[in-house]
Amino acid sequence: MQLADVVGTLVATVKDSGLVGRRLLVIQPVDPAGSPTGAPVVAVDGVGVGIGERVFFVKGREAAFLFLPDTVPADVGIAGKVDVVNT
Repeated sequence: MQLADVVGTLVATVKDSGLVGRRLLVIQPVDPAGSPTGAPVVAVDGVGVGIGERVFFVKGREAAFLFLPDTVPADVGIAGKVDVVNT
């Protein structure tokens, strides 16, 4: 899992049927100190977060597992909202 800040939303009026009803968010990966790392990515929201919130996310095949038993074509999925990071 990795940390990210939600920085935007993405609207797609035409998309795969597995994504219908799912929120797509633009997230900026960050390190534990909160500094941006890498390029922003689009993620499927699995928990109901919004812009400005810190989240943890998974990439790859595990991203689709968040939505089982539904079949969702996702490479990045938001798995939770971060309340506190202690390092």
